[in-house]
Amino acid sequence: MSNKVYSSPATALEGLATDGMTVAVGGFGLCGIPEQLIIALRDTNVKELTAVSNNAGVDDWGLGLLLQTKQIKRMVSSYVGENAEFERQFLANELELEFTPQGTLAERMRAGGSGIPGFYTRTGVGTVVAEGKPHMDFDGITHVLERGIVADLSLVKAWRADEVGNLVFRKTARNFNPLVAMCGKMTIAEVEEIVPAGTLDPDHIHTPGVFVNRIVQTQSEKRIEQRTTQ
Repeated sequence: MSNKVYSSPATALEGLATDGMTVAVGGFGLCGIPEQLIIALRDTNVKELTAVSNNAGVDDWGLGLLLQTKQIKRMVSSYVGENAEFERQFLANELELEFTPQGTLAERMRAGGSGIPGFYTRTGVGTVVAEGKPHMDFDGITHVLERGIVADLSLVKAWRADEVGNLVFRKTARNFNPLVAMCGKMTIAEVEEIVPAGTLDPDHIHTPGVFVNRIVQTQSEKRIEQRTTQ
């Protein structure tokens, strides 16, 4: 088995970042985002990216950093309400957006990672989400066809990994990360701790190492997305 452990986010990305690629990114808000891999991706200066992620981060962190540099051409997301730069670019027709219901987005990535090219769902029928997509009735109820997502590159954030790429996510940081890891042709995991193979309890592994190609240990910077004080 080839060595999956890399010394830095930059080296973990070597040979994988190309213009026009589709990159899937884990996280929900700022929880469980691969923050250092996003910075390293920004520093490659790749452009015209299609980014698949639940949201677009905030103005100065997460995918917001790639929006600042205009490296993202198209977003596939379910929520974008925390990013003023996203709003500005979208209203100025500088950024393409494919809105996808949150559950549908999760299932599209799971389907892509499972080799399923598409599935039918009731969600979005009769709305702009369903425009231009095939419809079919099942048991008298109309469904819309959604395509599975396969990304050229997936970036995820985990709590622990072993040397062969098995991942454990911590609490709500689990969110979209397991699905993102599944749907990538190449998947890089940014982790807080790497342990020897055989250390992790198999019953506690959330993402098997078969889905993970590269691992890098980083120091997390846990930011607060919204702070409310009284």
